[in-house]
Order: sequence, then structure tokens, then C-alpha cells
Amino acid sequence: MIDRRAVLTGAIAATVATPSLSATGDPIVGTSAGRFRGMREGPVRAFRGIRYGTSERFQAPVAAPYANAIADAVAFGPSAPQRGDAYRPQSEDCLFLNVWTPDVRRGAALPVMVYFHGGAYSTGSVVDPLNDGRHLAANGVVVVTVNHRLNALGYLFLGRLDGRFPDSGNVGQLDLVLALRWIRANIAAFGGDPDRVTVFGQSGGGAKIATLMAMPAAAGLFHRAATMSGQQVTASGPLNATARARAFLGGLKATPEELLTMPFERLIEGLEATDPVLGGNLYFGPVLDMKWLVRHPFWPDAAPQSNAIPMILGNTRDETRGFYRPEHPTIAGLNWDNLAERLGPELRVDISPEWVVKEYRRKFPSHSPEQIFFAATTAGRSWRGQLEEAEARARADAPTWAYQLDYSSPIEPWRGAPHTMDIPLVFGTIDAPGSISGTGAASRAVSGAMMKAFVDFAGSGKAGWPQYRLPERATMLFDVPPRVENDPRREQREIFARVPYVQPGT
Repeated sequence: MIDRRAVLTGAIAATVATPSLSATGDPIVGTSAGRFRGMREGPVRAFRGIRYGTSERFQAPVAAPYANAIADAVAFGPSAPQRGDAYRPQSEDCLFLNVWTPDVRRGAALPVMVYFHGGAYSTGSVVDPLNDGRHLAANGVVVVTVNHRLNALGYLFLGRLDGRFPDSGNVGQLDLVLALRWIRANIAAFGGDPDRVTVFGQSGGGAKIATLMAMPAAAGLFHRAATMSGQQVTASGPLNATARARAFLGGLKATPEELLTMPFERLIEGLEATDPVLGGNLYFGPVLDMKWLVRHPFWPDAAPQSNAIPMILGNTRDETRGFYRPEHPTIAGLNWDNLAERLGPELRVDISPEWVVKEYRRKFPSHSPEQIFFAATTAGRSWRGQLEEAEARARADAPTWAYQLDYSSPIEPWRGAPHTMDIPLVFGTIDAPGSISGTGAASRAVSGAMMKAFVDFAGSGKAGWPQYRLPERATMLFDVPPRVENDPRREQREIFARVPYVQPGT
């Protein structure tokens, strides 16, 4: 039997030093995890690549041992192994976090904002320039970004196939729990308040947060939450997760034992196996293993352990315009004759696509086939999960605020306000590579409003607009100018409220 407290916390021992400066003027911070030398970056101090844990394949992580020597925290640690070359280097030894702070004095007691990246549990990294924390930190908060294990290395559920791996389906989540424990123990040394920790994340990062809100191991480790186009209404069932594990093993022609010594590059190749539930490539995500996750995050209700936690739930108006380019075969040549046929598989809910098209044409007679396609897929599959979470929390009278990003990209106007658009606006990285938010006056105004909202929320636990309650459904629409509207997109909400929602992949 694995002792959860011992596994997650490990041994912590050290003499905590007061902040000091190196001969070059760089800050040195002493913590219960060791001493770290960072860098001066304008008004903030940055500490990159701080190890928070170590891990063995498919096992729960353990806390990093205390190091006597001063560690240089001036470069990002490696990203988790994944498909593609966007984030290099990659290594299974990827449990590193990064800190930006405007004040390294103990006692500064600044709000702490902890970011979990997106990528649907399978890809992504906080080394992305869009996730740079310096601009947020300059607004008077301590910003932390976290890398952790992904895809099969973080969520392959082997528990029903080999008793040696009871934690395997959720070790990516346990990495995040360990990082939050590290933050609670050490963030005061960086000027942060361990009693005012806000977790925020976009897409898969928001889904990870929704899952943590239902994990007993994460209880008490954060005090506010904000999700951006990311939700986890239901987790993967153990039978579906086991079917995926069998497909993964079958594709590699390997046993669980053989996976332990296989190069991680080969494991990443195994992700190309066909998903036995969804088709396409294998889905990985948190698993209802009845050990670490004993209930679905937002079904049949919002997990009671987190209903006292203030929460912001956000999405973008045109989510699915981030997933298709005009030349994509699903979009190219779209017309009234083929709209229902192409729309059906993309809705991800069991509803008549012909009826959906008919309703949209009746309610929005000026919409083109393309406009209906993107509006319906956004409302039916992307916004719907966020809406389910907001409604569940409203029924529980949990402190909840909703936003919708309406500001359209001036760089790629045809996308409108697509998935990922809110990342640079919230981080203030609107001029970073990969941003399509633009850098003009309007973009700066929207970014300033979103940054202020998130920073104020981290400090007070309250957003600057009315709570999301039923039946009003007050929602902040971030645009120029920002405005609050009750029950935006009511007609679209009502179309898809006719059918139950099940999280895709679970």
C-alpha cells in the first residue's frame, strides 16, 4: 500500500535563508527545497527551471531532495515528451516550475497565480513564449508556471492490467498536486502568500484544474481557480481507459513490463494507435480510478470539496475557428447541401445535425453555412462543457463568474475570437511569437482589462462583475468596450440543452 502523504511530499529539510544578491546582483532565494539563483528582468525577478519532484515511469512522483549547493534557476527545464518539435528539449525528467516575482522579500505576501498549460493532456509546455509570466508579475502578483508528465507517460491507465501501476492513470495530475505542495511550502520565500494561491489554465490546463477540484489529494492546496476554454465535466471511465491501454500496448506489441525499459521516443510513437472509443489517435486524460479520483469532477454535480473556492469560467466566442483553416476538407466547399453531413461528427454530442441546421437557419437567417458550422460546433462541444460547469456551480450557490472573449483577432480576422486567443491577452504577451491578438490600442485595452480582472481575482477572490447565477447567467464580454450581458447566446444554449452532455473521450 502506497502512503499518499509520503509519496506526494517526500522529505523536506533545510535551513531557510533570507533573500540575498549574488556578485552580479542576481537574486538568491533560500527555501525549504534549497537555494536558487534567479535573474533580474526589469521590475521582476525570474527563477526558471526549479525542480519540484522526481518520478519513475507510471509511478506517483516524489518531492525533489534538498540540494546544499545554490542552484542556478536561469533556464527552463525540459518539456514533457510529446509529439512534434514545438518544445525542445524533451525528457521524462520534466518536473520543473518557474517563478516570476516583483518582490522576493518574505512577508511581501503577494497573491500567487499558478498556470497549467493546455494541450489536451497530451502536448504543450510552459516554455511557450505566450506563457511568460513577467508582465503579470509586474502587476503585483507572483506567477508560477508548471510542467508535468503528459499523454501515455502521464495518463496511461495500467491499473487493471498490472497491479504494480495503481497510480498510472493519474500521475500527470499527481505531478500537479506535488507542484502545489511545493508552492505551499516555499512560495513565501519568493514574496508570495501561500494562503492566496490561484490556479489558472487554458484548454487542457483548465481541464486539469477542474479535475483537481474533485481530487481529495488537492484539497486545500489552492484558494481560487480560473479556467479558460477548458473543462472536465466527466473523467475517463476505467473500462474505456483500459481499452485504450490495450490499444496502446497492441500498437507497440508490448506488455506493461516491456514499457518500463522502452525509450520514451518509442512510447510517443505508440500514441498513433487508433482510439477504440473515439476513433482517431488515442485520447489520454484523468481516470476515475477510485483511488485518486473517486468521482467525476462536475457530474452529477459540482464536486462539493471545491464549492467554497471562487472560480472564473471563461471561453472564447469562436472557439472552433482555432481548429480549422479555410482549406481544411471539412470547411472547404461547405454549402447548404453538405453542412449537416459535415457538422454531425464535429458536434461530439448525439443530436440530429439536420435539426441543428434547421434551428440555426430559423434563428439566424443571415448566417452562412460556414458561420453556422463554427457557431454550432463552438456551442455544442466547446462552450457546452464550460456551461455545464457554470450551471452546476450556480445550482450549488458556489461563487462563480463567467466571461466570454468577444474581441476578434486583427491579425487573422476570419478566425474571430478563436481558441487560445485569451492566453496572450491574460498574460500580457500580445507581442510574443504565436500571438494573433495584435498590439494596437484595442488589443492593449482588452489585454489590460483581462489582466486586471485576473490579478484582482487572485487578490480578493472576486471578479469585477456580477456572479453567475440562475436564471440571469450574467457574463462579462471582453471586447472594446467590455460589457456584462445576461445569458448571451441564449438561443444556442437552448438548442443543445435538449440533449445530455458527456465529455468527449470519457
